[in-house]
Amino acid sequence: MSNNEVYDILIIGGGPAGLSAGIYGVRSGKNTLLLEGKLVGGQLFNTDVVDNYLGFSKISGFELAQKMEAHVRDLGLKIEMAMVKSIKNGDGNLKIVETEDGHSFTTKTVIYAAGGNPRYLNVKGEEKYAKRGVSYCAVCDGPFFKGETIAVVGGGDAACEESLYLTNHAAKVYLIHRRDELRAKKQIQDAVLKNPKIEVIWDTVVEEIKGEDTVNALSIKNVKTGEVKDLAVSGLFIFIGFLPNTSLFDFDIKKNEEGYILVDNTMQTSVPGVYAIGDSREHIARQVAISAGDGATAALAAGKYIDHIEE
Repeated sequence: MSNNEVYDILIIGGGPAGLSAGIYGVRSGKNTLLLEGKLVGGQLFNTDVVDNYLGFSKISGFELAQKMEAHVRDLGLKIEMAMVKSIKNGDGNLKIVETEDGHSFTTKTVIYAAGGNPRYLNVKGEEKYAKRGVSYCAVCDGPFFKGETIAVVGGGDAACEESLYLTNHAAKVYLIHRRDELRAKKQIQDAVLKNPKIEVIWDTVVEEIKGEDTVNALSIKNVKTGEVKDLAVSGLFIFIGFLPNTSLFDFDIKKNEEGYILVDNTMQTSVPGVYAIGDSREHIARQVAISAGDGATAALAAGKYIDHIEE
């Protein structure tokens, strides 16, 4: 079913990036629609407590998501719950966004805020202890492990960099890696290996995450010897990769080797009128503040783009 209305700005994704874009789209007087397939708030629902977003010294991810949604709805942002299936070229500068329920929307610009998901270990206890000791964000949750013993899984740049960051809070950090050498850049490896708070556990995988109300141990296995033992920790940070959700485009769009969309300083992609923000774009860190800034930038740029093509 086709909607005959032509939108100025169509935002795909209702996390902090998309909601921020919605604010600036509405405030600029553009006909703006946001499509969200699951929950308005995005990855905030995977965050227990947020204490690094300006104006909120401590707030639950759930509550912050609710406040953001209420804010944009009060401003008059139109939100429809629909899972996007594809983004196609339309007539002229227009784009067509199709959803899995058979609807299609025509728009002058697209702001892509579909985010992504961390790679999971897929081991027993991972889902059970999510937000109760299992985390995928050191900056978000590291401060809650002050003086404690924690573990990090991974061997690439992210795992090593986040291990170093976590030493600012934890008393000890175990870095668990399935191989006998790290994959991170040499400079980062050297910093990890020299840090007295970090102990690397080589040739090892996590087989199970254990606990009561929260995580208190890991079952780990040496892949060379087959030895299995328990490791006492109060938290586990998993950094084995992140999967940006960037597969919806029916046209070529430039990405980096990890699949993140490349943008310029206005958040515009290699395709004029298409913007990428938040966790789907190449960035320095996945943070609410960064995503919100992305959204504001993209919506303001989209408004100027529309004004230009309609001159």
